[in-house]
Amino acid sequence: MADLLVRLYDLPVFEAEAKVAAAGIVIRRGLPPEAHVVLDWIGRHFSDTWRSEASLALTQQPPSLYVAVRGNVLLGFACFDTSAKGFFGPTGVDEAERGQGIGEALLITTLRGMREAGYGYAVIGDPGPVAFYQKRLDALEIPKSKPGIYAGMLRTPEG
Repeated sequence: MADLLVRLYDLPVFEAEAKVAAAGIVIRRGLPPEAHVVLDWIGRHFSDTWRSEASLALTQQPPSLYVAVRGNVLLGFACFDTSAKGFFGPTGVDEAERGQGIGEALLITTLRGMREAGYGYAVIGDPGPVAFYQKRLDALEIPKSKPGIYAGMLRTPEG
């Protein structure tokens, strides 16, 4: 799928934010001292590629990685400015925790973080759930953007 473009100057309000807060889930910036915990979790639940991108997000000041936590349990994450400036992602939620609005809450919090960093638009590179982004954000497909910045990327034999 082609990359998507999102307008950051007129972001919608998501009910998911209040829903996850009411469930005791906190969405906040990741902290560099917890990098080992976050990165190990991403590697276990998703991929080493995403782990690599998230490691860069945690070295930014302020960090460009957000986490969803309930107590001391990590439920999900979202990043920006990892593969390229102005790019949203990667993002993921623990499979057992999906369907509660955590992904939406991470998405909108991260996009607001991008807006606060001075971006007018965000690119969602190589998006997975395209319908999710188009429905919630009125995201537009960027013509001729596949494979985009990921062309020629080194990968392990497994993928």
